[in-house]
Amino acid sequence: MATGGVGSPAGDPTWPHVLVVDDDPGLRALLTDYLGANELRVTAVADGAAMHAAFDAEAIDLVLLDRRLPGEDGLMLGRALRERAPQVPIVMLTGKAEEADRVMGLELGADDYVTKPFSNRELLARIRAVLRRYQVTSQAAAAARPGAAPLDEGPRAYRFSGWELNLRTRRLHAADGRRIELGNLEFALLSAFCSAPRRVLSRDQLLGLSRLHQAEVYDRAVDVQVLRLRRKIEPDPFHPTLIVTERGAGYCFDIGVETLY
Repeated sequence: MATGGVGSPAGDPTWPHVLVVDDDPGLRALLTDYLGANELRVTAVADGAAMHAAFDAEAIDLVLLDRRLPGEDGLMLGRALRERAPQVPIVMLTGKAEEADRVMGLELGADDYVTKPFSNRELLARIRAVLRRYQVTSQAAAAARPGAAPLDEGPRAYRFSGWELNLRTRRLHAADGRRIELGNLEFALLSAFCSAPRRVLSRDQLLGLSRLHQAEVYDRAVDVQVLRLRRKIEPDPFHPTLIVTERGAGYCFDIGVETLY
């Protein structure tokens, strides 16, 4: 177990690898033991520098990140992780009275949060749910990669309002050629919108179209992903014209979409 620096995680190398970032040595030890007893490999570190070192040294499957670290901002560390590894999910640890922090954490890139003090069983359930969610999305994306499935079946890309979303490379490009990084859930949701333009879609329909219906995904997860997508593709995310909210019904991708085969 790593306490301040970075050590090699114990356990079966086929188990998912969780990186715990928390300044409390007692909590790091508890989580290392408990998660390790439940078929998760754990590296536990105390600060942002050790967090980045762990990413340099190991393949990480999920980050459990404390919101408040001495001298550091967990939200900013989460944002840095999102830029560095958009495919790695983040579960944020927050204080009981920090609702605004929880909302901001979700907006900046966290996939879920757990409030301290927490039940170990609840934490484990949330970690497993997020890992399953990303596994389902990654499998859907893998089906679109060359050699993974017949590529003449289904669309190759979508174009809308100057944007191009390539389903095989999972890349989104703006009209000026800039590449916009998308997380797994963002990619799945944008693909779902493009497959059904100008249709009002409920949250349940979006979960189904994005192939996330087999995972434990909450309504708030859809809303958070929509918010993130708006920040990336809308000229003004506070007054969206592409992903439009239909109050009481869901969302509508209110733009024509060209499908490329």
